Amino acid sequence: MLPTSNPPRHPPPLPASSPSSTHPPPLPPPPLKGRMSFSGAMVDVSKWPLFSVLSAEQLATVRQACVFGTLGNEAIYVTHANEVFVFGVNCSGCLGTGDLLSTLVSKKLNFLQGKKVISLSYGSGPHVLLVDEDGQLFSWGHNGYSQLGNGSCMQVLSPTLVTASLKNKRVKEVACGSHHSMALTQEGEVFAWGYNNCGQIGSGSTANQSYPRKVTSLQGRNVVGIVCGQTSSMALVDNGEVYSWGNNSIGQLGIGSNEVQLSPCPVTALQGLCVQQIVSGYSHSLALTDEGLLYAWGANSYGQLGTGSKSNHQSPVQIMAGKERVVEIAACHSTHISAAKTQSEQVYMWGHCRGQSIAQPQLTHFSVTDDVFALFATPSVMWRLMSVERDEFLTVAEALRKEFDSQETSDLKFSVEGKYIHVHKALLKIRCEHFRLMFRSQWTEDQQEVIEISQFSYPVYRSFLQFLYTDTVDLPPDDAIGLLDLATSYCEGRLKRLCQLIIKRGITVDNALTLLSAAIHYDAEDLEEFCFRFCVSHLTQVTQTGAFWQSDGAMLKEFISRASRCGAFKN
Repeated sequence: MLPTSNPPRHPPPLPASSPSSTHPPPLPPPPLKGRMSFSGAMVDVSKWPLFSVLSAEQLATVRQACVFGTLGNEAIYVTHANEVFVFGVNCSGCLGTGDLLSTLVSKKLNFLQGKKVISLSYGSGPHVLLVDEDGQLFSWGHNGYSQLGNGSCMQVLSPTLVTASLKNKRVKEVACGSHHSMALTQEGEVFAWGYNNCGQIGSGSTANQSYPRKVTSLQGRNVVGIVCGQTSSMALVDNGEVYSWGNNSIGQLGIGSNEVQLSPCPVTALQGLCVQQIVSGYSHSLALTDEGLLYAWGANSYGQLGTGSKSNHQSPVQIMAGKERVVEIAACHSTHISAAKTQSEQVYMWGHCRGQSIAQPQLTHFSVTDDVFALFATPSVMWRLMSVERDEFLTVAEALRKEFDSQETSDLKFSVEGKYIHVHKALLKIRCEHFRLMFRSQWTEDQQEVIEISQFSYPVYRSFLQFLYTDTVDLPPDDAIGLLDLATSYCEGRLKRLCQLIIKRGITVDNALTLLSAAIHYDAEDLEEFCFRFCVSHLTQVTQTGAFWQSDGAMLKEFISRASRCGAFKN
């Protein structure tokens, strides 16, 4: 990690404590003036190594997720049923399970059952802050600097409602630094508490704060966004102004100096611009304007500012000026990496990328900024609470897959062994030369609504038609032989190769000779060689199967002769 002046020392974990809880009235949806909504990201959480321990069934239930911790070893996720689960190392009780035990088996946080999560953030202890749709704030985990806001310095092992100073307040967003915390209310007020060695809670002093305290210097301003660096803080006002305070040893406040600020001060270099989004890394910051312009300032030893050099900057400098409009930026207080997405959904990354220092924005093949943090951040954490909900939009491939054998939209039926398969004539003509020729006016099939198929079985013909819609084949090896026959008859080269692959993967001692016979019959030379080699390698077992004695005499004679030439019968 990049050092800062007077880095905080972590006290040893202390026993848990739990304040009482109350329930404020329901929270209406927060306005999105002056900042971007992050609710629509479509992300594959399995790209984070930690989520690889979940089964496919568990992954399918995930609606929101966050990976956090010093090494990216803790995770929390919310299901579509609004059940909250956690797993991981559980440092300082940050999983909220009521104990300090690590677990790779997901554990449910029953206290949060049924609560719809709208905001979540984490510190370096780690400590965790969570907000539900009713505006209630919960905290747990490391608390050596009172960053949980419960009036003590004792770690808390279970989610606990934070009520002090926030009574009748509806929290809509939270942000955590290393060991300090911030909350933004529905009324646009900012509260801060916890570690304050550099003035990061904006109280005008360096005394730690054990309860949420209003940042009075922002009084009268409607704040719409908050973020934290390790020991610094920023707030975005609805008119596009940005305020920063706290540690400034490397210019991370963007005020043109390296003087610590105990109270919020405006980032004057951005005056005249309407900032739409702000993010903070360990000790650097990014700001995005409503015109898609991107500015960066602070630490740059890893190239995280994207300026092309590694020189720190005490004031905002524009980057990616030659690129298209930027629509989203990303950074996280526990990393030195930055990311941005453009209006055409191109994703760039720079900074500390998997041990490399990338000083200029580099184009990736990703479609979301979250993937940058999954695959290149150190540690591999999430920079936001991610939503993995998908909208109703279907890609062309998904739509075609969905409409296969659809009676509602089809305009043609194949009848095979008394069963119908519903298809779309236009698609068949586009995908297959055989059907393109068939549906010419001089063919009788062009005028038919139902076409009878007698030379192939129902599973084989249905699999062939499904292949035309999906580019995939899912058949057992024995049926794949029949599909190989069809592919040969219809001159479908790619389908023929897929069938051969299925047969190779499904070959056994019992069916090897049958598959060899099919490969010879359908002139599949590569498959023939593969099956022959398999039979020779397992010659004793193959010759004891029923298939061996039921084989065609001429084929069997040729097999024995060929195997002999290969030395299969030498002692």
